[in-house]
Amino acid sequence: MGEKPRKLLVLYASQTGNALDAAERIGREAERRGCAASIVSADEFEASSLPDEEGVVFVVSTTGQGDSPDSFKAFWRFLLQRNLGKYWLQQVRYAVFGLGDSGYQKYNFVAKKLDKRLSDLGATTIIEKGLGDDQHPSGYEGTLDPWMLSLWSKLYQINPKYFPKGPDVMIPQDEVIDQPKYMTLYHKREPKLLAESEIIQRARGMSPGKLSKDKSKPDCFLKMTRNEVLTKAGSAKDVRHFEFQFVSSTIGYEVGDVVELLPSQNPSSVDAFIERCGLDPESFITVVPRETENSGEVLTQAPIRLKTFVELTMDVTSASPRRYFFEVMSFYATAEHEKERLQYFASSEGRDDLYNYNQKERRSVLEVLEDFPSVQIPFEWLVQLVPTLKPRAFSISSSPLAHPAQVHLTISIVSWITPYKRTRKGLCSSWLASLTPEQEINIPVWFHKGSLPAPPQSLPLILVGPGTGCAPFRGFIAERAVQAQSSPVAPVMFFFGCRNEGTDFLYRDFWEFHAREGGMLSEEKGGGFYRAFSRDQPKKVYVQHKIREMSKKVWDLLCDGAAVYVAGSSTKMPSDVMSALEEIVSEETGGSKEDASRWLKVLEKAGRYNVEAWS
Repeated sequence: MGEKPRKLLVLYASQTGNALDAAERIGREAERRGCAASIVSADEFEASSLPDEEGVVFVVSTTGQGDSPDSFKAFWRFLLQRNLGKYWLQQVRYAVFGLGDSGYQKYNFVAKKLDKRLSDLGATTIIEKGLGDDQHPSGYEGTLDPWMLSLWSKLYQINPKYFPKGPDVMIPQDEVIDQPKYMTLYHKREPKLLAESEIIQRARGMSPGKLSKDKSKPDCFLKMTRNEVLTKAGSAKDVRHFEFQFVSSTIGYEVGDVVELLPSQNPSSVDAFIERCGLDPESFITVVPRETENSGEVLTQAPIRLKTFVELTMDVTSASPRRYFFEVMSFYATAEHEKERLQYFASSEGRDDLYNYNQKERRSVLEVLEDFPSVQIPFEWLVQLVPTLKPRAFSISSSPLAHPAQVHLTISIVSWITPYKRTRKGLCSSWLASLTPEQEINIPVWFHKGSLPAPPQSLPLILVGPGTGCAPFRGFIAERAVQAQSSPVAPVMFFFGCRNEGTDFLYRDFWEFHAREGGMLSEEKGGGFYRAFSRDQPKKVYVQHKIREMSKKVWDLLCDGAAVYVAGSSTKMPSDVMSALEEIVSEETGGSKEDASRWLKVLEKAGRYNVEAWS
């Protein structure tokens, strides 16, 4: 008897779904070449059994400032155990593909540290790690496609049993299509009436878009009580201040925390999607994984209205579909010219044209389906392939001490023009902007910790928050002002920046009130408020310039044990602020830039340098 064919394990850790998409693509491409592949989330894999695997491909994303996806954290903690030793993975061959954004300082940090740790534990690399970059003209796929071709070639060299017919012999795309992973069961009986939170829990619990063992049921509901425009006429941006009150139950939170809101989709667009797909909006369904077909789990699921399921789980109006969507569409296209176009889009040759048509234009699922009218995809495939409707996360700009039973948010209403001159709007921000308190709409929300831990009142603070990055620090200052009424508090320096003083100075009255004599940001209290208006003079001035101007005071506060908090755009600002602080440390200590960088890294490890940035 010959040796059994080899099986490949693809382990992924995804925060937004891209790493899952890449992992599934690697698995499909392996199977098309005759190699069985198993695709598993890192939080569903028993880390202690890793030495039993022969070939493993890791697909991991990096979020925020070098953070791991939630589904990777327990797995990573296991790998860091000291007792594992340098021969623990000596039988394992591995490859790592990372997904990141080179606009961030810690680009693909998770993939890099995973690659090093696996090597330290004795594993042998199959191929040099691949680093997908959102900034690439074709996104992460620009790196993934050539990396996969090299992977198949290297695997075949290691052991031809991975690909019995060779790494280049593939089953043609138009001859094979997998079964969808989910089944839809239709029910005649209507379910009992449910509370709003139970409906959301039920719908999102059935959805295939769960990236980790997340909570389907909202923590609570919020109701809007205020919608105020902060920017003035003439500003390039529309930034709003929103206030909400808790409906029924109140959730405790701290300053620096994040709240996630589940937005509502445009009802007419949802109706258009249902009609385009030939679905019955009033039918009652359960959605279950195909592998549970013969188990009792199917019977325990309570049905939900199809339209409700689409509204709460399937992003048909704002998110762009992934490449595999076009491949499956090509199978169901009855018009020959549409089939050819879709097959081209799904191929590696058509990758760049697909990127320009789809991602760059941010075409929605509904728009894509309308562009290919002969395609009629079964609902099971739509359930699997339509991007999941995701909650949107925002830094909280209130303090539970200063604003009891309230949640405040500071949100820039997102709008942009695509390369083909189409106006696109952010789903959540534009929906919130359209709401009024009189509508009394219940908004499902989840609270969680962000990257900015709530500081004790005895801790001196250096805060840097240009634009909407000021949001969490409004909560910090408001809270410390309340604390100061009954006990001593440490000083606070705050560096704020925006384009123009006249149009973009968010919360001007609030900051200036606290900067007055005796206020939380007053010089008298050892703090200060420093403003950078980048476009109000010929030479642009940013927060990092103001930090350098105040170098002596910044250094003195750092020597007094201050913590640095930075919030705002992820593009250049966090690294520019870090560079300004490195210069100050270098000047004040007489050390090199490398010494200054190490000094700040020590600060970061001690929890005294915190960054929350977003793209």
